[in-house]
Amino acid sequence: MAYSREVVAYVKELFEKKREASERERNTRLSRAYSLCPEIRAIDDALRTTAPQIAGAIRLGKDGCAKEIERIKNENLALQKRREELILSLGLPSDYTALKHECPICEDTGYTENGTLCKCYKEALRLKSYERSGLATLLEKQSFDSFSLDFYAGDDKDIIKQNLDELTSFANNFESDKRSFLLYGPTGLGKTHLSTAVAKTLLDRGYDVIYETAQNVFFDFENDRFRDRFTDEPPVSLKYLECDLLILDDLGTEMVTGFSVSCLYNIINTRLNKGLPIIASTNLRSDEIRKLYHDRITSRLFGEFIIKQFAGKDIRRQKISK
Repeated sequence: MAYSREVVAYVKELFEKKREASERERNTRLSRAYSLCPEIRAIDDALRTTAPQIAGAIRLGKDGCAKEIERIKNENLALQKRREELILSLGLPSDYTALKHECPICEDTGYTENGTLCKCYKEALRLKSYERSGLATLLEKQSFDSFSLDFYAGDDKDIIKQNLDELTSFANNFESDKRSFLLYGPTGLGKTHLSTAVAKTLLDRGYDVIYETAQNVFFDFENDRFRDRFTDEPPVSLKYLECDLLILDDLGTEMVTGFSVSCLYNIINTRLNKGLPIIASTNLRSDEIRKLYHDRITSRLFGEFIIKQFAGKDIRRQKISK
């Protein structure tokens, strides 16, 4: 389990920029204080000699060392006190020239004193993962907790309850459960909601999840065919083959061509061989899927994916009518 290279690189750079910004802001305040009161600069110059003075004191031997270090300490404290008085006399807060961090716990390094990831760093990783997944807006409101069975009745409710339980189990046991799912049925029955709920559970635990429509996925593969071969940037489509979980939405709405079919087979075959799950959703019926794609794909979809049907009345229309 690990965040993607893209997410880690982004957050690392983000925190580096935070520290650089804090340093620039501090230097600006420091320059202002020096211009208003040159004595503050002289004190800072004197304070910077503390370490060399201590090093010299150590060479004096046991008796001389203790006495000299005590003198250096008292002188240092006096300088600091005088510096604070000067800052306050300018009408500025006592910490005006201090380095100010966005996070006081890790001081914008991303790590606490004991070497663990700071909560602010974890949150930045989580939010960037949300953004990268393609589900940023949906994740705010679609989770397993917010999924309601009240919009279903009779046998439909039993079917959806089974789908909910199985996808919840899949998300909670992702370390060992590497099954792929094909969710099919008419629009507005909860396929996207449950897919998003799976994604949210895994993203919050640090897994790399990508959600994208089939049309956009094949568009990225098409663009990569004509990209600059001399660039060091990896192909955009590579993420669809390497992420921990790929959620392929609206399968069958894309323009089906020889190229798109080849891409779909490559995605399915590559990921299944690597043990990387896929959740594919479609509004098509099973017979329409078989008619649209050739046997190499349908044999994988119906032979190696867990098939979950969605039935009932369009939830969006139910909400509108209420």
